Amino acid sequence: MNKIVNNFSITVGTVNGSGSSTANNTILRSIFKMGIPVSGKNLFPSNIQGLPTWYTIRANKDGFIAHHETRDIVITLNVNSFARDLASVTPGGAFFYSDDIKLSINRDDIAVYPMPIKSIIRNDPNVPTDYRDLVGNMVYVGVLAQMIDMDMEKVLAALTFHFKGKQKPIDMNFNAVKAGAEWAKANLTKKDPFYLEPMNKTDGLIMADGNTAAALGTIFGGVQFVGWYPITPASSLAEGLNEYLPQLRKREDGKHTYAVVQAEDELAALGMTIGAGWAGLRSMTSTSGPGLSLMTEFAGLAYYAEVPVVIWDVQRIGPSTGLPTRTSQGDLTFTHFIGHGDSHSVILLPGDVYECFEFGWKAFDVAERIQTPVFVLSDLDMGMNQWISKPFQYPETPMDRGKVLLEKDLEELKGNWGRYLDKDGDGIGHRTFPGNKHPLSSYFTRGTGHDEYAKYTEEPDTYLRNMDRLKRKHETAKQYVPAPVLHSMKGATVGIIAYGSTEAAVLEARHQLETEHGIKTEFLRIRALPFTKEVDEFLAKYDQVFVVEMNRDGQMHQILLTEYAQYAPNLKSVAFGDGMPASAKWVREGILAKYVGGKQKAVSGKKKVVKKAAAKKAAPAKKASATSSLKGKKVTKKAVAGQKSKAKRK
Repeated sequence: MNKIVNNFSITVGTVNGSGSSTANNTILRSIFKMGIPVSGKNLFPSNIQGLPTWYTIRANKDGFIAHHETRDIVITLNVNSFARDLASVTPGGAFFYSDDIKLSINRDDIAVYPMPIKSIIRNDPNVPTDYRDLVGNMVYVGVLAQMIDMDMEKVLAALTFHFKGKQKPIDMNFNAVKAGAEWAKANLTKKDPFYLEPMNKTDGLIMADGNTAAALGTIFGGVQFVGWYPITPASSLAEGLNEYLPQLRKREDGKHTYAVVQAEDELAALGMTIGAGWAGLRSMTSTSGPGLSLMTEFAGLAYYAEVPVVIWDVQRIGPSTGLPTRTSQGDLTFTHFIGHGDSHSVILLPGDVYECFEFGWKAFDVAERIQTPVFVLSDLDMGMNQWISKPFQYPETPMDRGKVLLEKDLEELKGNWGRYLDKDGDGIGHRTFPGNKHPLSSYFTRGTGHDEYAKYTEEPDTYLRNMDRLKRKHETAKQYVPAPVLHSMKGATVGIIAYGSTEAAVLEARHQLETEHGIKTEFLRIRALPFTKEVDEFLAKYDQVFVVEMNRDGQMHQILLTEYAQYAPNLKSVAFGDGMPASAKWVREGILAKYVGGKQKAVSGKKKVVKKAAAKKAAPAKKASATSSLKGKKVTKKAVAGQKSKAKRK
């Protein structure tokens, strides 16, 4: 039996509310601390407790950490999901189960390991009776650790991190781990090929979830007001703010420099946020799809009154209340066109945990520079699951408060200013902050018709001027939103466009397309709307561009068709949304199903790819009609140093 080292998945099936989270995160962090690239995906029901839940950990020596559909090692403690869990194990895999489950096992193509979890924990005098079910989860951690050579010192380090150095729970849980490992050593014979070996591929990296990263980025961005209402999967973002703000934003006299208000509903949350933004505070709210639906009218008010606010949408599957604990990218078109009338939103699209942090502070800069609501679209997979990331760094750039008139500015202008007057040709007017003592600083903003000087009017010509200016301002936003990230490949013949958390799956799928099918691709990850020039340049390069996203209707594909109708014949939608995170498998298969190019050369002796009948009838792909200025260039994220700015982000 050939060893499989640092390249397999572990799925734990338990009951929602059984306290397995600590055990699963201990496995995840132990593997990470061994230097092995790893990711964790939590699949849990929306009820409080009782239904089956699964946690999948993927270790991959090559750094591919997207959702993996193969189940190599399965651990089950749930009698109700036992048959399903048993059937899901890949042939040649391993099946661990609690031996109090008295159900038949009818597979001879996998290794089977019973575990006496309850008897082991029952015999531990150091575990109080009311803690046995919770601590008992650590027994399977120990059994697994022994069987796959998980470093016990790293397990202890993971527990120490989890319990923040509190010795009593550390000792109680680690003793359970050791008891499980000792039992496995004495009673189980290794019959599967899966092993862990130390590596150094996680050196200098951290593990974090996107919501925590966003909360920290928001704090570094100088947030002063947060209005929110609980909703899965966005609640932990606001909860992170409640955890870290008291530590990071307290004056020497003990007073806080912020306000976090849990409102009575989403309407109130955004209403408060808009009020704070109008008053000059850096303000934000967080929500998910159903909450965003309720916020629609207020979002239109902020757009038309030109109030800078930040709205985080941690997407979940819909419509209606949908499935609260499943991920999606289904809010893009809704957010893009949110509100009645003519409007276009500025949207930031973080692609990983680090960008959740980065866009946490950058969203405020864009909102205040453009004087508009800025939506940041994350999703449940990115927001609530643990990801590997480079450490977060303090932004080097000063805060961009945009066009603000202070007392001295108004004195120089001698009253010649208008709140909605475009003096610079960029569509952006000047604003003042309440508290400005200059007698000419005040203005009143209506959510209905107004002229350049914020005076109420219903004159058609004035309305048209205002709306044309807002459109011009949206064009200006292209200068300030994050540019796309380009992943080049020499000899690429087709393009891929994606956004958000699908990046990990796309990168792995590109590797598979090249090594298994001989198809070389170039990948542009869009990070914002409105689109920047790089998108146009990328589309001009290829006769086939696949747009990958987690929704049914191909929403980014639809927006691209609207903005770039000239490239419509070349754009192909690869859209799929079942609530699960994106995997390399469905990205690869989705591209192959629509790929036009005839037979591909075999790679490393592998069979040639035979196209489907529909593809055979299609004409061969033409050469790119234009040469992009992106060709041969690498687009990297802007380096963010740790040097404090002149305008401190406190």
